[in-house]
Amino acid sequence: MRIAYYAPMKPPTDSVPSGDREIARLFRRVLVEAGHDVHLASRFRTWEGKGDSCRQQRLCRIGTRLADRLLRRYRMEPPTHRPAMWFTYHLYHKAPDWLGPRVSQGLGIPYVVAEASYAPKQSGGPWRIGHDAVGHAIDHADAVLALNAKDIGCVRPLLKNPKQLVHLGPFLDTSRYAVNGDRGECRSALAQRFDLDSEVPWLLAVGMMREGDKLASYQMLGAALKELADRPWRLLIVGDGDARLAVEAAFRESGDRVVFAGLQSPESLLPFYAAADIFVWPAVNEAFGMALLESQAAGMAAVVGHTVGVADIVRHDQSGVIVLPSDVRAFASALGSLLQAPARIRQMGLAARDLAAREHGLTSATETINRVIQRLCRL
Repeated sequence: MRIAYYAPMKPPTDSVPSGDREIARLFRRVLVEAGHDVHLASRFRTWEGKGDSCRQQRLCRIGTRLADRLLRRYRMEPPTHRPAMWFTYHLYHKAPDWLGPRVSQGLGIPYVVAEASYAPKQSGGPWRIGHDAVGHAIDHADAVLALNAKDIGCVRPLLKNPKQLVHLGPFLDTSRYAVNGDRGECRSALAQRFDLDSEVPWLLAVGMMREGDKLASYQMLGAALKELADRPWRLLIVGDGDARLAVEAAFRESGDRVVFAGLQSPESLLPFYAAADIFVWPAVNEAFGMALLESQAAGMAAVVGHTVGVADIVRHDQSGVIVLPSDVRAFASALGSLLQAPARIRQMGLAARDLAAREHGLTSATETINRVIQRLCRL
């Protein structure tokens, strides 16, 4: 089947690494490996983060023109070259889909959405335009794939049939992380590169440095580590962004025990996963975090803050420890206990790798998505 693929939040071709870009690429890969002819319909990015209604209206006008242009182009092509389905990854009030509903309706083809988020509290707010557009898109959708369980409650009532919603757990190519070279070699290389003591536990945090929830997670982590000043540990932070100075300030009291490794490509991040001992991330208001799933696939224990999405990935007391959201003392206590139990860290890492391979690999994702497509083809 020929599928028109689109990611309004961030196209899979974007030059800036992020979890969102990685998931967009993974969805496209899964569709291709399932035997479909997938083409990127547009690189048009609809994200508007300031609540500027004038810019949202402008994006709507541009999107409408682009959709009409796509329709004209598709209609000029032979029927065998036109898309038989439209697939959109990730839409929410700050990044609505102005293309998919219009094009799919114009061509009379199924419209499938993956990771749609609908927040009723945004109704009438600064992102009213995008919020209404997301509601329209979900209402128009023939199927919605939910990666985050917390989205289900608000999305399902908008669907014509509740069975149109399918829960699809977060996924990735686990083989990239399970076969990650020799841990000793990776650890030695990073120890030399960043002047780290290989004999103490290494913690790893991975996340963009931007205002809002990401900065809040960094600040909470910095506060938790202050309470563990008497314990042996070193922290590697991978990431960068506009809030870099604020993030650095959050760890100032920890001094040179914290290493800022900067932005890393997906490939250069692999040795960090291989070498570190515990993935640490408070996950303030996060969906689930691609870096968390990657670290689990690499065989890392984790200490993370509770969200519904995090609980979809980490098995509490098996592959990691999940603590109460935004509770600095609980986070510090959980991490402190784990630092004193090297055998438990290793056991959790093995369990994390096994769970990721069984429940979050490409094979299970491909099977789920193909079942949805086959069902739509029979309608």
